[in-house]
Amino acid sequence: KTPTPLIDVPQGVSFITEDQLEDQAIHQLNEALRYVPGISMETGEGHRDEVFIRGQETTADFYIDGLRDDAEYYRPLYNVERVEVLKGANALIFGRGAGGGAINRVSKTAEFGVPAYSLGAQVDTFGAFALTGDANLPASENIAVRVTGTYEEFDNHRDVYDGRFFGISPTVTANLGPATRLYAYYTYDDDERVVDRGLPSIDGGPLRGFDETFFGDPDYNFSDVEVHVARTRLEHDFSGAWSLNASLMFADYAKFYSNIVPTSGTTATTTRLAGYESGTDRQNLIGQLNLVGQIDTGSVHHTLLVGVEAGSQDTDAVRNSALFNGGADTSVTVPLDRTISVPAFTLQPQRASTSELSTLSFYAQEQLDIGILQLVAGVRYDRFDLETTDLIANFDAARVDERWSPRFGAILKPQPNLSIYASYAESFLPQSGNQFTVLSQQDETLEPETFENIEAGVKWAPHPELLLTAAVFRLTRSNTTAPDPANPGLVILAGESQVDGFELGATGEPVDGLSISLGYAYLDGEITSTTTGATAGTVLQQVPEHQITAWARYDVTERIGFGAGLTHLSEQFASMSNDVVLPSYTRVDAAVFFEATDALSLQLNVENLFDEEYYPSAHGDNNIQPGAPLNASLGARLRF
Repeated sequence: KTPTPLIDVPQGVSFITEDQLEDQAIHQLNEALRYVPGISMETGEGHRDEVFIRGQETTADFYIDGLRDDAEYYRPLYNVERVEVLKGANALIFGRGAGGGAINRVSKTAEFGVPAYSLGAQVDTFGAFALTGDANLPASENIAVRVTGTYEEFDNHRDVYDGRFFGISPTVTANLGPATRLYAYYTYDDDERVVDRGLPSIDGGPLRGFDETFFGDPDYNFSDVEVHVARTRLEHDFSGAWSLNASLMFADYAKFYSNIVPTSGTTATTTRLAGYESGTDRQNLIGQLNLVGQIDTGSVHHTLLVGVEAGSQDTDAVRNSALFNGGADTSVTVPLDRTISVPAFTLQPQRASTSELSTLSFYAQEQLDIGILQLVAGVRYDRFDLETTDLIANFDAARVDERWSPRFGAILKPQPNLSIYASYAESFLPQSGNQFTVLSQQDETLEPETFENIEAGVKWAPHPELLLTAAVFRLTRSNTTAPDPANPGLVILAGESQVDGFELGATGEPVDGLSISLGYAYLDGEITSTTTGATAGTVLQQVPEHQITAWARYDVTERIGFGAGLTHLSEQFASMSNDVVLPSYTRVDAAVFFEATDALSLQLNVENLFDEEYYPSAHGDNNIQPGAPLNASLGARLRF
């Protein structure tokens, strides 16, 4: 929200550039985030982005150009310039949630200058393919237009799996005067795919020998998502010191998915299945206004931020559960075989709800540069007003939360290319969770959960094209529900968890022709005070103790380059039960790049070069996703 050099931001930040996304042949956000240290992947039930950031699970801390994009779906990257991950709680910038951090996609915009066009195609050894297009046209001195689009068809090593994605995103940039610029964006995404819930567990680990078996119903496991997002952003410079930007976004999300899923109870000869279907319609309207001032008083430089954000969200949600054995049971035991046979089932309503959410926020921040020392201090006020109706129980609930969230930081700069910092920041999350579909009678009475991030670190740029970072932090989550010892069946806000961690990073071009993105994260997370779901001492779910991410590209000549990548995660628990372990793994990727002509480039990407058997993510103990074996993709891109 302010023009602050990355080296002077007093928190951990990771970013993935458009070049890296192209080099790795990545098309979706969840694939890209595997290369960010401190992030581990949840399977998202096979139909949505879901991640753990510094041990905090989220389906909603996603943003597009700083505006909340919180519906549950897979986010594409065909219209994205880069991905930014701000780590640690920070409500001042993003508002509620963002307990472990926030993920922001920066959009491609229409640019002035010469026209530029590109076409791309990619196909892999499973038969999946992608077609992409990007056309940027300066229509006049003051108007530029850009259209990006893609069509993909999905396939992988798993039986049954397929799907397709279509997306198109036109944008306009307009110069309204020498000091005023307007951006307008529209995006339409249409995603259809098989919902694959992975494998069950057995004997404390993933079920082995069934990595290709589909534990679902090929005719029923399906998701369909349509997303419309329209946005505008107005930027105006009043003078050399003051500027204003205003953004408005309307988003409409329509989603339905249905699935049969593996559940607990797998033996050497049988497995157990359950199922349900769910639909969600959501409309978001968000407006944001920021006033930024950069002024000097004597030898002190000030960067001032004053902002306001308001939003509304309307959600209709429904869920129906599958019943087996003539409607008598919610789960069924079937033979464990190479192909799973799903018996007949019926559906019954499980829950249905409507919700109306309105938010209003005010925030202010001051950054003082007094030479060798910089100070950051700010605070945000949030009013969070939620009204829900449970249509099955015929119950209305409402709650209003008002929170103040501070942020403080100090940056010591012994030289311009070196920052030594310490920071403190808070965030909060209402007890309704991060999707806000329905409030229970109990949640209606409870104060929000709180997040506190304490961090210290170093950022050093030994030369302008390379940034080295190191950080230590403690992230504490409090006000979590816990059983009330005096009143069985009720809860109190006594639960707490804590994550202590250490991160290292190196990003940039240390020598000509070599680009790198390297990271390491150490995370130690556990429940420190008993919660509703786990006792004190429980290790947090899907939080590997050690994580290494690496990607490098080296151009041998102007025409030929090579790339290599590595991701390593130590073992992690699939859930808070701590009963099932996802084994540690190391996956190695490789790539070859060939500039055939000035306009035509070719690349070969190889994933899982050494054919590692691995299980990178889960949704609980019995929805474990097996990683893909050795595979390759061939891509071509034409630029003119």
